[in-house]
Amino acid sequence: MQQVISELLNGSFGEVKLQEPLAPYTTWKIGGPADCLLIPRDKDQLIRAVKLLHERQVPWTVIGRGSNMLVADKGIRGVVIKLGDALNAVRIEGESVIAGGAYSFIKLSVIAGKEGLTGLEFAGGIPGTVGGAVYMNAGAHGSDVSRILQRAEVLLPTGELATYHNEDLAYAYRHSILQTKQGIVTEAEFRLRHGDRKEIAAALAAYKDRRLRTQPLQLACAGSVFRNPEGHHAAKLIEEAGLKGLRVGGAQVSPLHANFIVNTGQATAHDVLTLIEQIIAEIQARFGVKLVPEVLVVGER
Repeated sequence: MQQVISELLNGSFGEVKLQEPLAPYTTWKIGGPADCLLIPRDKDQLIRAVKLLHERQVPWTVIGRGSNMLVADKGIRGVVIKLGDALNAVRIEGESVIAGGAYSFIKLSVIAGKEGLTGLEFAGGIPGTVGGAVYMNAGAHGSDVSRILQRAEVLLPTGELATYHNEDLAYAYRHSILQTKQGIVTEAEFRLRHGDRKEIAAALAAYKDRRLRTQPLQLACAGSVFRNPEGHHAAKLIEEAGLKGLRVGGAQVSPLHANFIVNTGQATAHDVLTLIEQIIAEIQARFGVKLVPEVLVVGER
């Protein structure tokens, strides 16, 4: 590991930070340090870094905007790759929108709308990056990524680039094949269609208003914690079980939205995980329904 750190520091791979606390890089504001945090400045640096880590057999983890992710209190071993300017570009070609993996998914929906392209309105309230959205098959308001994704360019652990078409990704509810095959989404192409700019803007405004009214965005959180079980809504089950406001340490089930766990100030990953376990156990006991978290837990507990 020390040899790799030396190579990263002395080579042109981007910004390198050692024992860097990861809490500031996540929307939950929770998480221990990375042995090494690498922030490539461009795509070439990213590719060369992944190739180096593969050759040296050093484990790596990638983070975008840190939403939908819980970093464990002891942090992450190996190298954490933070995507930023290296993959933060967008272009429009006819009815296709092509965006880098680090591009804001919310911002992409706004840009598409201004161009009179419809199909991305559902993304207006989904935090995180394009890459994370492709990885999770992110969705809302009756739509998801699987309905509009044309292709994704993925950087494989070997440092090679591969193209995954929609049918290659084995999409299902909040699932893609990328959750079982490591890789970094470097670019995604979405196939949209022309629509009425005013109608698109109205839909985006309505979704934004609903989000502001129903989600605890003034506190650090990571979006919905649990997937909706078939035939149920996780938030409704949690609310009916009387768990709104339940607290473990600095972590609390949001009194505003029951499927959100908020960091009230000093929450640890242990607090959040304990609260998640309590919710799962209570919902199973009361309703016979097994809640499954959709947040990605990474690092050493």
